[in-house]
Amino acid sequence: MTQPPLWDPAQYLRHAGHRARAYADLLARIPDPVRDRPRVADLGCGPGNVTALLAGRWPTARITGYDNSPEMLDKAHVDHEGPTAGGGRLDFAHADLRTWAPEESYDLIVSNAALQWVPGHTDRFGDWIAALEPGGAFAFQVPDNIDAPLHALMRDLAAGPRWRTRLADVLRRTSSVHTPGTYLDRLARLGCAADVWQTTYHHVLGGEDPVLDWVKGTGLRPVLTALADDPEARDAFLTEYRDLLRTAYPSAPYGTVLPFRRLFAVAVKEG
Repeated sequence: MTQPPLWDPAQYLRHAGHRARAYADLLARIPDPVRDRPRVADLGCGPGNVTALLAGRWPTARITGYDNSPEMLDKAHVDHEGPTAGGGRLDFAHADLRTWAPEESYDLIVSNAALQWVPGHTDRFGDWIAALEPGGAFAFQVPDNIDAPLHALMRDLAAGPRWRTRLADVLRRTSSVHTPGTYLDRLARLGCAADVWQTTYHHVLGGEDPVLDWVKGTGLRPVLTALADDPEARDAFLTEYRDLLRTAYPSAPYGTVLPFRRLFAVAVKEG
């Protein structure tokens, strides 16, 4: 990608319920920290809506959500920052995950649907796991559907003769997420007991062109950013892409089904 995508919290949150399911499933598999007031980092916290779920699970925790989007952080500060009901605290701060290095020890480092945007993210695992307390956990989930129609059609369209000069190297590469075995091997070699799995959700979406609406909040952001200074071109791309999505994801009387595979990992540092 040639430049970081610009994020729109309102667009992202339009499908917040569906998106939060994976985070809740990830949290359900994370063991409780040993310390009474655990220290938690959420990498790629976005608008903070799912980071707040951490405070529900561990009410006394001191939690910091990190993100590199000013728009997302502004939303998180307003909606979620402050003391939590159980005596903990929820804060948010700017960080680039390509270079973020912990400055203190953590009981949990968690990341939700963010590492796919970080080239070479497995190279960062060593520093993050080194910062964990013995028995602490590093847990993440990432979309594992770069081969799905919503991404493949977007890439094919962007690479076509009309768009390639504007959108070359804008979208995520197919190697942005690794195989489950790759993650398991990396985490195990770093001294962790690792659990890695995949889940495919079949989201039933309502409204007109709901798959386009979904991807406008996430995977399509690099295209929208690259064409932000040319509304006519942006709208033309969206129209072409919308028509392709309508064929790939036909509507039914009950809604439009979006199959969405995700990859999960929970790695517990050996004591």
